[in-house]
Amino acid sequence: MGGTIASVAPTPGAGVMPTLEAGDLTRTLDAHGGVALSARTVRLMPSASFTFDDVLALVRAVEAALAEGATGVVVTQGTDNLEEVAFVIDLLIDDERPVVVSGAMRSADAPGADGPANLRAAVAVAASPDARGLGTLVVMGDEIHAARYVRKTHSSRPSAFASPETGPLGHLVEGEVRVATRVTALSLGARVDAIPPVALLRCALGDDGRLVGTLLARGYRGLVVEGMGAGHVPATMVEPLEALAREVPVVFASRTGSGSTLRHSYGYPGSEIDLLGRGVVAAGALDGLKARLALALALGSTDDRALAESRFAAVVAAVG
Repeated sequence: MGGTIASVAPTPGAGVMPTLEAGDLTRTLDAHGGVALSARTVRLMPSASFTFDDVLALVRAVEAALAEGATGVVVTQGTDNLEEVAFVIDLLIDDERPVVVSGAMRSADAPGADGPANLRAAVAVAASPDARGLGTLVVMGDEIHAARYVRKTHSSRPSAFASPETGPLGHLVEGEVRVATRVTALSLGARVDAIPPVALLRCALGDDGRLVGTLLARGYRGLVVEGMGAGHVPATMVEPLEALAREVPVVFASRTGSGSTLRHSYGYPGSEIDLLGRGVVAAGALDGLKARLALALALGSTDDRALAESRFAAVVAAVG
């Protein structure tokens, strides 16, 4: 799909750009354990410019590779939204064979480029029987992460990816895949051919909620609001959120980066008890980025709001 792992500078001193095709990347592997590789380029672009159509095209390409009999699939892309794309794949690909998403923090022509090592590790995981049934995985820096938990936690370090709540599922040691923790596969349980727009708003000190009232007119089909702490919002935001929730699904998540929203601890206006009583839905352990995707995919799977909310709730419950 492009990204830093496929990027080089067009001229000395220029900024790097994604130019290496999938076959160029696989040719950097001096050995891959006897695994037969088939490489294909779906997109060649920075991940920050991905649209939902690009991501769905990737999902269709993964489905096609699995239908052709692949033991596993490796996706390479930019790291800017790698955690989001991996989560979409996790929800839409219902197959026990592993799909592994990887990338690089250093361009292909940089000293100490990490792309070849990450790609080699990703291939090993995708080919490993121990990775079956774990859903979509992210492999970076010899760590194996579940797509549902992994996050990019630093803008530039090679060790940027972590799973703050759970830690990695496993590691690679001398190229050997070692899975220490297993998770059950995650799936939306429905096909999605188009993903509707869902807004993501981050709640901040003094926020009065004026943006909430503009979303319907701009065509948004839902909203995820990243609340403070366990999902709390200022009292001034409560009425706009309640009004919007009468029209489209509204979800509250935590902006903290780890932990779950609460359900029955606080009772003041804007607390989780208050929001739940007004028809706003809790994101549980999903952060705002992933809650937005889960809601958008659920809405894209059906025109029935109740069914969409049920599918969203099932994802929240499965993630824990």
